[in-house]
Amino acid sequence: MKIKSYSLYQVPPRWLFLKIETDDGLYGWGEPIVEGRASTVAVAVKELMDVLIGKDPLRIEDHWNMMYRSGFYRGGPVLMSAIAGIDQALWDIKGKYFNAPIYQLLGGACRDKIRVYSWVGGDRPSDVGASAKEALERGFTAVKMNGTEELQYIDSYVKIDRAVERIAALREAVGNQLEVGIDFHGRVHKAMAKVLAKELEPYRPMFLEEPVLSENNEALRELSRHTHIPLATGERMFSRWDFKSLLADGCVDIIQPDLSHAGGITECKKIASMAEAYDVAVAFHCPLGPIALAACLQVDATAHNAFIQEQSLGIHYNKGNDLLDYMQDRTVFDYKDGFVTIPQGPGLGIEINEDYVKKQAEIGHDWHNPIWRHEDGSIAEW
Repeated sequence: MKIKSYSLYQVPPRWLFLKIETDDGLYGWGEPIVEGRASTVAVAVKELMDVLIGKDPLRIEDHWNMMYRSGFYRGGPVLMSAIAGIDQALWDIKGKYFNAPIYQLLGGACRDKIRVYSWVGGDRPSDVGASAKEALERGFTAVKMNGTEELQYIDSYVKIDRAVERIAALREAVGNQLEVGIDFHGRVHKAMAKVLAKELEPYRPMFLEEPVLSENNEALRELSRHTHIPLATGERMFSRWDFKSLLADGCVDIIQPDLSHAGGITECKKIASMAEAYDVAVAFHCPLGPIALAACLQVDATAHNAFIQEQSLGIHYNKGNDLLDYMQDRTVFDYKDGFVTIPQGPGLGIEINEDYVKKQAEIGHDWHNPIWRHEDGSIAEW
């Protein structure tokens, strides 16, 4: 069996799908994407796939090492996301070849289902109380919200008070019936992160996500001594080498690698195992499409330290198309009592509606994240 061809589909709302086909009729799907850089990643995928045509798709570990190690320059969001999507598609092919879900090929499952959470409140968080009530009514037991709008290196307590008022409103609306993750989204610098963390403690967040940008991870040492709220980071870290010093420092409680950014199934399984050795939990990042979520769930099934899974149904980014729109069988991702069952079909365990993919690819997208500025005109972190 050899890799025969591949196709790339840039589909709304902001996704890039990859289909790899073999000469004996098997195929696999991947989701290589950097949100806002879909066309750039597509070029990287093409460069890597040119070398894989004619190769045995089952030699995934060798292909991963070739894609990563054969380039003098390696790592980073674009290259690792391209590798990730290819890796997902190869695992999908391998699962179909052996007629087994991917998790069976990774050692088998250690769980049957995993807890999922829903986003509330949008980019500039508002109406979080009403959104949280709605999530609770839909059966979710956990949600995540953006904690702040833009913040300067040193900013006003007026903005701190607004951030605290939002989670207070959520708690007033739903009490302690929902666990709440608060995403700082890298918008907060070290000094204000310390202030916010202390102010938010009475509301008992499930975690603080990206309390500082990943390039400032050294600040987590001080912040972890400053608060008892679990700290989470990792969506902008792209390999086990990126996570190595973070885990060794012992200052993070949850890591959040993204299976469409951090080298795919092959690499994220290794990252999760590294974290387990440091008694650190995993909550894979996934505000993306159905292929990315299916890949996450396959690794969740095998990672003992995975405790919750992000998913994008109804997220504020999904305008025009949503998580289930590209699937043949939407029931695969049925959420019940705040959990989703691990897909049991071969490969990723999902079937993509290729006709619909092709139709939507004709529409395409040119999604870019907004550009934010502070009141003084300087660029703010989005």
